[in-house]
Amino acid sequence: MEAPSAIRNQRGPGMLALQWADAEVLISHARLRGACPCSQCRAERLQGLLSVVRHAVRVEQVVVQGYGVQLVFSDGHERGIYPWQYLRALG
Repeated sequence: MEAPSAIRNQRGPGMLALQWADAEVLISHARLRGACPCSQCRAERLQGLLSVVRHAVRVEQVVVQGYGVQLVFSDGHERGIYPWQYLRALG
């Protein structure tokens, strides 16, 4: 899947907006943090451990990594790289 044509980090309302040719996808920062694809977070979810994500968590930085983005969160978590297709599905 191709990268979106635009990425906007709306920190005030806590939303990440991704613009593709056929649709705009909006995903809350809390949903993104809760769906982190890093190995540690995936392992916790597979073990049935439920991590509480504060609604106030924010994406502080968006780093494009070619096939997706690395998100740096206000709680210090920065391990996950979110592939474009995964982001599209989350929206």
